[in-house]
Amino acid sequence: MSQEEASGAAAPDSETEQDGEQKKQEEAAESQEQKRQEAWGARQALITHGPSFVQPLAAQSATRIARDQIGVSGGTFHGNVNFFGGPARQAEQLSGEIPRENIQKLSGVFCGCPSFDEALHRLRTEKVVILSGGRDTGRSSAALMLLDRLGMRHIRSLEPPDSVSALPEQLDGAAGYLLPNLATSRSRPLRDTHLFQLRERLNKLGGHLVITVEPSATLDDVPCIPWEPPSPEDMLYSHVTPRTGEDSWAGLVALAPVQEFLARPQQPREIEEFGQRLIAFHRGETDEAKLAEYGATAVETQVAGRLTDEKRPLRDKAFLISLAVFDKAPYAVAAELGDDLYVRLQKTADPRQSPVIPVFGNSRESRLQLAGAKGYVDTEVTEWGTVVGQYFAAFRDERTAPVLLHEVWVRHPSARPALAEWIRALADDGRPLVRTRAASATAQLAAVDLSSTMAHLIEPWADDDYFGSWLTAANALTMAQLLSVPHVFRILHDWCTGEIESRRWTAVRAYGLLGPVNHEETLSALLDAIRRPAPDDRDQDDEDDDSSQREEARQFAEALELLLLAVRKPVLSALVDRVEKRHLDNTGRAVRAHALLAFLEACKQSKGEDSDRPPVLDWYAQATADDDKATARELAVFWQALLADRAHNSQALDVLRGWVRRADGDPVSEAALTSLLPALATTPVNHRRVSHMLGTVRDFEGTLTPAAARLLRHLDPV
Repeated sequence: MSQEEASGAAAPDSETEQDGEQKKQEEAAESQEQKRQEAWGARQALITHGPSFVQPLAAQSATRIARDQIGVSGGTFHGNVNFFGGPARQAEQLSGEIPRENIQKLSGVFCGCPSFDEALHRLRTEKVVILSGGRDTGRSSAALMLLDRLGMRHIRSLEPPDSVSALPEQLDGAAGYLLPNLATSRSRPLRDTHLFQLRERLNKLGGHLVITVEPSATLDDVPCIPWEPPSPEDMLYSHVTPRTGEDSWAGLVALAPVQEFLARPQQPREIEEFGQRLIAFHRGETDEAKLAEYGATAVETQVAGRLTDEKRPLRDKAFLISLAVFDKAPYAVAAELGDDLYVRLQKTADPRQSPVIPVFGNSRESRLQLAGAKGYVDTEVTEWGTVVGQYFAAFRDERTAPVLLHEVWVRHPSARPALAEWIRALADDGRPLVRTRAASATAQLAAVDLSSTMAHLIEPWADDDYFGSWLTAANALTMAQLLSVPHVFRILHDWCTGEIESRRWTAVRAYGLLGPVNHEETLSALLDAIRRPAPDDRDQDDEDDDSSQREEARQFAEALELLLLAVRKPVLSALVDRVEKRHLDNTGRAVRAHALLAFLEACKQSKGEDSDRPPVLDWYAQATADDDKATARELAVFWQALLADRAHNSQALDVLRGWVRRADGDPVSEAALTSLLPALATTPVNHRRVSHMLGTVRDFEGTLTPAAARLLRHLDPV
C-alpha cells in the first residue's frame, strides 16, 4: 500500500485525532490570525478612507465575482435596470420636494449626451434607473434632469432608508423620486428582488425613481450602464451661450485661456465657474489675463501666496496643510490634527514661544473660507458603520491638495522635520482614516521627491519593530505606485527578495494590494521571491526563526490569495501548472506549497462581496453553469492536491464539510458540489476521504443531513 493510500485508509479511524490536532493548530495560530484579521481591516480602510486615486483597488476587489461583468458588454445593455458609472458626491439634501426654481435653473444650462438619452428611454419604460457614479461627474444633475424631462412636476428627494426593503414605503404618489447615495454592503446588497418591488409600486402610482450609488456599492446581479458626461466644451457651451448668444461662441472658445482650460480634465462645477468668468470677459468686465488665472497656474500661485503670506498666522497655515491631507474628510479631524501640526511647526519657527491655540476661535465656515475650501454634509464610514450628517471639508479646487503638499515639501524644506514628525504621529493614530491618510500623504510626497520621502518616512516605517508601521509603509508604497511614481516596483522587488524580514513583509503586503491592477508583474515578483533561497544566517532550530518563516509563508500565501480571487483565471492557470508538476526541485516545491496554502485560504472565505456564497464555491458553480470545463478542471486539480497533502487535507475536508452543510439551504451550492465531489473522488483514497466526510455531516439528532445524503448517492463507486 502506498503512503497516500495508507493516509487515506487511516482517515476515517483517525478523524477524532485529526480534529484534536486541528484544534491545537488553530489555538496556536490564534494570535497570528488576529494579525491577519487586522490586515484585512487595514486593507478595507485603505479603500474606504483613501483619496480618490485608490479606487482602482476597490474596482478590483479581492473577492469580486466574475459575474460583475455580466449585463454590460461593449456598450450593450441587458436587463431592466440601468446604472451610470463614475465616483459620487453624497447628497446634502434630506427628504423633501426639490424647489421648482432650482430645477428650472439647472434645466436652462443642462447639456444632454447620448448616455443621457439612453437613460431617459430606459427610465420611461422601466420606471427605475440606478446611477452608479462618482464624485463631481454631473451625475446628480443628470439624475434630476432625467425626472424633469419625463414631465415630473413634483420631484422629491428621498432619505436613504436603513433597509432597501423599506424603500417602497416612501413612494406615495405620482411623482419623480430621487434617492441619492444609497449605501450598500456585503451584508446589505441591492438585489433584483428589491427592484421588482419598486417597479411594481411605481407602476401603481405612476411615478419614476432614480437611485444613485457609489461605484463600490454592492450590487447583486444587477446590470450596469456607465454615465459618460458630455465633453467639457459642450458643457461650457451650455453655460455660456444662453447669456452671450451663439454667434459669439466661435470667438470665445478660440481664446488661449479657454483652450488651455478645456485641455485639462474638468469637473462640471469648475466648468460652471469658468463659464461665469467667460461671460464676464464677453461683457468687458474682465480681461484675458485674469481669465487665464483660473487655470492650474492660478492654483499654484494661490497656494504659494497662502503659505508665504506673512499676515497669515502659522496656525492657519498648519490648518491648510492638514486639510490637504484630510481633503474630503470630517472637518473636525482636519482641525484637530492641524493644531497638532501647528505645535510642531511653532517649535521649528521659534522654540522659545509657546504655541497659543484659542479654544473657541473662528467659526469653521470662516476658517474654510480663508483656506479656499468649503464645508458640506456627508456620511462618514467608521469601523462600526456609517454615520450620517457629518460635516466634511474639501478644497473648492481639487488640484489644491496635491499642489499644496508639493509646495510645502519641495519649496519649504525647513518645514520637513515637523511635517515628517507629524505624519509619523498620524500613522500611530487609533483611527483608520487618520492612518490611511498618513500613508496617502506620504505617497503624494513620494510623487515629487521619492528619495527624501523614503528616507524620512517609508524606510523608517519598514525598518520598525512594529507591525502597524510595516503596514503603513506597504500602504504608502501601494498608493505611490497607483500615482505612477517611478521605481516603486523596483523597490518592492528588491525588498521582497532581500534579507531584511520587515522589508520583505512590507513588499509582500504591497504586492498583495497591488495585485488586482498589476497582476502579471506582481505574480512574477512573488514567485521569484518564493524561490529565493533561505538566508545563510538563519538558524533553523531557533523557534523565533521558525515562527518568522511561518509568518512569511502566510504573507506570501495571502498575497497569492488576493491575486487568485481578484484576477481569477490567469492566476489560477499559472498556479495550477506548478501544482500539477510531479517532479519538482526545492524551489518548485516551495512555490507549490505556497500556492496550495493560498488556495486553501481562498476556500476558507465564507462569503464574497457580491454573494453570500463562499467565493471559490461560487466560482466553481459559475464554471459548471457556463460549461467552462477548463476552469472547473483547474479548480478540481487544486482540490485534489489539497486532499493529497498531509499538511492540509484535514482543513480541506473541514471546508468541504462546511460547504455541504450550507447546501441544505442553497440549491446552487448543492448543484456545484454534485459536480465537484465526484471530480475529487476519482481515486480509492480520495473516494474514502470524501465519502467519510459526507457521512459526518449530521444534524443535532445524529441523522445525515438531506444534502449530504443526496451528495453521497452521487458518488460513483471506484
